[in-house]
Amino acid sequence: MTQSVTQAMPKLMPKLMSKWMPKLVMNPAIKPVTVCFLFLLAATTWSCTKPAPQAQLLETKKCADCDLTGKDLSQADLAQGVLNRAVLKDANLTGANLSSALLDSANLSGANLTNANLEKAGLASAQLQGANLTGANLKGAFLRNADLSNANLSGADLTNSDLSGANLTGAEMKGTLLKGAILPDGKLQN
Repeated sequence: MTQSVTQAMPKLMPKLMSKWMPKLVMNPAIKPVTVCFLFLLAATTWSCTKPAPQAQLLETKKCADCDLTGKDLSQADLAQGVLNRAVLKDANLTGANLSSALLDSANLSGANLTNANLEKAGLASAQLQGANLTGANLKGAFLRNADLSNANLSGADLTNSDLSGANLTGAEMKGTLLKGAILPDGKLQN
């Protein structure tokens, strides 16, 4: 099926169903089993036309509440994307551009965000346990109440970021830049 037909199916389906279903049901030559089969076939085809979450995200940069567990999104341009509450557990986001993206309450535990651009990203209450953020740009990121326990933040730039209430237990912070960052205890790092 071509992409244009696939995209048109959700709009065409109700029209086709309203036009042809009454004719099929009222026709005495057509058995009810046939009508049921045709209805199920049409409904299945219609539901299968929805894009997969990864394709939807790459096309629209919107995928709130999506399950993208283990997906390869390396080098993806997701700047200003909307991924609130998305599950990106163990996903590969190496070098991805997530600048100004909304990832509030997203699950990024175990994700690889090496050299990712998360400048000014919204990561409030995000789960980043065990995530690899080596060399990531988190300048001005909003990480309030985020769980960064056991995350690798080596060489990450957290300049002017907000880490109020964040959990940094066991996090690797070698070479991490924290100038102007608000730390979990609410104090400003000089």
